[in-house]
Amino acid sequence: MTGAAFGQIVLVGAGNMGGAMLAGWLKSGVPGSTVTVLDPGPSEKMIAAINEAGARHAVTPPEGLAADILFLALKPQVMDAVLPGLKSLVGPQTTVVSVAAGKTIASMEGHLGKSAMVRAMPNTPAMVGRGVTGAFANAAVSDSQRDIVHRLLQVSGPVEWVTSEADINAVTAVSGSGPAYVFYLVECMAEAGRKAGLPADLAMRLARETVAGAGELLHQSPDPAAQLRKNVTSPGGTTAAALSVLMAEDGMQPLFDLAIEAARKRAEELAE
Repeated sequence: MTGAAFGQIVLVGAGNMGGAMLAGWLKSGVPGSTVTVLDPGPSEKMIAAINEAGARHAVTPPEGLAADILFLALKPQVMDAVLPGLKSLVGPQTTVVSVAAGKTIASMEGHLGKSAMVRAMPNTPAMVGRGVTGAFANAAVSDSQRDIVHRLLQVSGPVEWVTSEADINAVTAVSGSGPAYVFYLVECMAEAGRKAGLPADLAMRLARETVAGAGELLHQSPDPAAQLRKNVTSPGGTTAAALSVLMAEDGMQPLFDLAIEAARKRAEELAE
């Protein structure tokens, strides 16, 4: 990637997600000189990274700066307070990209005016370059703008576009919140192992490495998840015995149905 392709990038928010995106951009070849980071209190590590890359850090929008990409890596609860101060950055050439859960394009337009806007929902594995991002573009986003946003987002992993803004709520429920479900699965497996007689620390190591390894196998294998499951399951064996519980009528699927729907509804409520 080259800076000329993206113009001036303004990153608002240099926390975990913003910092991960910035690191990915710089690693992929975006010149630091084309990036301005707006954050009132970045960490010392982030300040060092900004300086090393030759990027610019500011607390408020520098006078005369016009953003080609305005990337909002903000928590939803601060968006309404921060966005009015960013309006000077937005012009006819600007594409606004937001990764704030629940904040609709309409709500952002209320502060920034009509513009090309993208709502994106990455997840926390983006911090190690293994995330996945769902994205929605409004009608003002051109094909070239969408391509630029896609390339900026994919530094942290695959990007999946949806055709309805409402679908972002489901994306949030499945992949945005999804890493927490997997981490909790590790906790549950480890606790069950402890109850089965293993030392707690050993049970946690076994559960953690099993889930990490299974995830890597899933990443590298072309086979669907169902086939990988079947590959592990011998008829009448130990895995089959466990799956008879997990795949029962009252097993994991209905529980996940309820969990995903609860997260989707909460995303809708946050957008109100």
